[in-house]
Amino acid sequence: MKTVVINGQNHKGSTYHIGIELAEKIGGEITEFFLPRDFGEFCVGCTSCFLNGEDTCPHANKLKPITDAMDEADVIILTSPVYVYHATGAMKALLDHYGFRWMVHRPEEKMFKKQGVVISTAAGGGMKSTNKDMADSLHYWGIPKIYKIGMAVAAISWEKISPKKMEKIHKETDTLAKQIIANNGKVKPGLKTKGFFGICRLIQKSGYNPKDMEYWKEKGWLEKRRPWKER
Repeated sequence: MKTVVINGQNHKGSTYHIGIELAEKIGGEITEFFLPRDFGEFCVGCTSCFLNGEDTCPHANKLKPITDAMDEADVIILTSPVYVYHATGAMKALLDHYGFRWMVHRPEEKMFKKQGVVISTAAGGGMKSTNKDMADSLHYWGIPKIYKIGMAVAAISWEKISPKKMEKIHKETDTLAKQIIANNGKVKPGLKTKGFFGICRLIQKSGYNPKDMEYWKEKGWLEKRRPWKER
């Protein structure tokens, strides 16, 4: 298995340690990225990715290593500590660059067979909204199986987490790693994903964006072909 871990901060705090612990328990090849170290650009809102293609984004070359790693991975793990009840600005800046990959535009068909994980930590609260920030993108990319870990660690560093809380973390990553391994190569979109894909298909038939419509036609999705089915 191949796992890519994208961390929404540069430092190796509690969120990072939970993410890498899970990745190591899953096993296989692990690729890591740290934000903003490995990508720190803000989307400038030029809409070029939508209208002219993702290669025309002014940050396309910087983004490519992350895109390639996600496409090659079986599991995508996004981690972010809670910043004012939401994901870090660096994580949000990265995800903004993948708007063109949402189902309503030009989703990558490989995503419909992957598993995704979102992980957030805080001393107190905000994990639910932070995980939602990241899970929204995974879902609208087409990933059919998304897991969430939100942990109130009651500490400001990994080293200061209590033994009881640490035991809970280890048990949760143990359980989740086993689920991910068992589901590898077996996940399929549910009714929610299929239903939204169907709505997007109707939108594409109207031809509101020629670049998107051309993509859907090439994929055969305007006919009977679907991204989660073998050719």
